[in-house]
Amino acid sequence: MNTSTKPALKLPPMGTLGPFIALLLACAFFATQSDRFLTSQNFSLILQQVMVVGVIAIGQTLIILTAGIDLSCGMIMALGSVVMTKVAADHGLPAPAAIGCGLAVTTLFGLVNGLLVTKAKLPPFIVTLGMLNIAFAATQLYSGSQTITDIPDGMLWLGDSFRLGDTAVVYGVLLMLALYVITWLGLRETAPGRHVYAVGNSPEATRLTGISTDKVLLGVYALAGLFYGLASLLSVARIGAGDPNAGQTENLDAITAVVLGGTSLFGGRGIILGTLVGALIVGVFRNGLTLMGVSSVYQILVTGILVILAVATDQMSRKGVR
Repeated sequence: MNTSTKPALKLPPMGTLGPFIALLLACAFFATQSDRFLTSQNFSLILQQVMVVGVIAIGQTLIILTAGIDLSCGMIMALGSVVMTKVAADHGLPAPAAIGCGLAVTTLFGLVNGLLVTKAKLPPFIVTLGMLNIAFAATQLYSGSQTITDIPDGMLWLGDSFRLGDTAVVYGVLLMLALYVITWLGLRETAPGRHVYAVGNSPEATRLTGISTDKVLLGVYALAGLFYGLASLLSVARIGAGDPNAGQTENLDAITAVVLGGTSLFGGRGIILGTLVGALIVGVFRNGLTLMGVSSVYQILVTGILVILAVATDQMSRKGVR
């Protein structure tokens, strides 16, 4: 008698499925409110609108996975965009060199954040709150509070598009999606990626296994700075200028995307692809409410409610695990 049984199909945990279900429900709702919502052109527009915050949110996710937080990410991004455009405009540097300068500055700021967290043992919230103000002041002083528009074409190509059927797809969107896939593979398939989760779960237990938690944190904050620099490039390509007034809300938007994507604010749990879904949820709500003619004030209100619900869900799931 054959007593073998097939293994039961195991569904992904609700923390993984939840954001995706929320995205589908949001799309279904707005599809009933506007005939324009379900068009390919509109979905392309949503992706363009979230690509800058989406890349910032990759760095934010890495930091939150280690039970930290970065309030300075938006202003570091703005500083990077001003640096790369101004050195190109003032010193005539070619686009690759100018972009390299911007990436170096944002990575340096991320590294300084990491050094203050690991060596000075300061709380990430306080460190990055202070760095937010420093980056803002540096951006305004270096740019003279002026938008930089005289920049080489080589810095704008990510804002160009190609045709996919009747839909225009921006190259910057492809870069964002590629960065998510690369980061997902890095966290899932490499030892350093697993160390990030381990530090977030229990720094002391991770240290006792012989892993340098300080090195992991330094690497995470520096890598996050690099992602902010790449977001700077996308911002420049999208608006065609270096704007010193950019980045003032992107920090909260990035944290919102991470939380809505199912990453725990307590560290050690989350999937980077969930952050992409979280960014899309915010983009879909703002786009859908705009199509419905709802005031931007209510869009912000809805975003705040979504964040509170996501954090409350995370808190309840942690209590359930205990």
